[in-house]
Amino acid sequence: MILLDLKELKNKFIGLYGQGENIKTFFSPSRVNIIGEHIDYNGGKVLPGAIGLGTYGIVRKREDNKVFLASENVDLRVEVNIDNLKFEKEHGWGNYPKGVLYFIREVGYKIGGMDILVKGNIPYGAGLSSSASLELLIGEMVNILFNHGSIPTVELVKICQRAENEFVGVKCGIMDQFAIGMGKKEKVILLDTNNLQYEYIDMDLGDHILVIMNTNKQRELSDSKYNERREECEKGLDLIREYKDIEKLCDLSIEEFKELEEFIIPNDIKNRVEHVVYENHRVNEAVTALKQGDILKIGQLLIESHSSLRDLYEVTGKELDSIVSSANKFPDCLGARMVGAGFGGCAIAIVKKDSLDEFIDYVSKRYKENTGQDGEFYVTNISDGVREI
Repeated sequence: MILLDLKELKNKFIGLYGQGENIKTFFSPSRVNIIGEHIDYNGGKVLPGAIGLGTYGIVRKREDNKVFLASENVDLRVEVNIDNLKFEKEHGWGNYPKGVLYFIREVGYKIGGMDILVKGNIPYGAGLSSSASLELLIGEMVNILFNHGSIPTVELVKICQRAENEFVGVKCGIMDQFAIGMGKKEKVILLDTNNLQYEYIDMDLGDHILVIMNTNKQRELSDSKYNERREECEKGLDLIREYKDIEKLCDLSIEEFKELEEFIIPNDIKNRVEHVVYENHRVNEAVTALKQGDILKIGQLLIESHSSLRDLYEVTGKELDSIVSSANKFPDCLGARMVGAGFGGCAIAIVKKDSLDEFIDYVSKRYKENTGQDGEFYVTNISDGVREI
């Protein structure tokens, strides 16, 4: 894992903004979704957890209405007046914090001026939800600094999703923000995205560990086919509603899908719906397997999920397929699949602890041979959610 020197980061903050009291430090994790991909916006169940990679932030209140945003990851610095919060393309990454500030105030909480410096160790463009990590980081800063921690975490999660949907314009579901806000150490969250009911599930892989595999094929969510897939799912839902009264695609059982699939045309729309219905079922199977300690079953479900994302949902691509295929050929890997929106980014694998070094060597060589690119590998625990440190 890439560790950060917080003392050095604080010194850089002081160098940027000057000495002063009441400097606070926050951490907002990234997330990984064990299974349940591309169904959080279809009313499905997902199984994410917060992880040790994430975004650190140093902050201090100001006496005026200005917010100064600086990042150790991006050269662009942004100055904002909280009385004039609007999307401005030239503000780049700064639009995410601006959106969070905008909606916190809109729902009735206080905001104010701040000096902020952030630094993340989430690989850029890796599909580990750096945007949601940044959003919750800013949200928790405002919660502590101006609202005495009175904003309930689930409400903060909803605010941050609105910031991404309505301010930045990316139609993400709520899973990323929820996992980052509500994460608990060594537990994944069974989240029903239709009603936000949730349950913590112990993430005990026994003598196996979770490995994150970065393809180093960067992807920009707003530039990907993510929104296109959402629209295709909405078309599929409209077709199904001519025959069955459902609210979301994930209300459909496998049996009901089989009865209706001949009416879902064209074929690519049917494929999208088929993935959603079966992936939702795989989440339920994974929860049962975790509770029973059946790690072999978890591995098999990961393999099935990736095949569906590749063949039915068509969101993988050469790099993801290569790194996952290489992982699945390694004898002590129980299963692997892509995570996130796809078209690059990361995959996960469940690997025997004692074989970790051999696994990384095996997959690295084959991935390089197939794509010409170097992969990166991270072993990280399931961690707590956003917090002051």
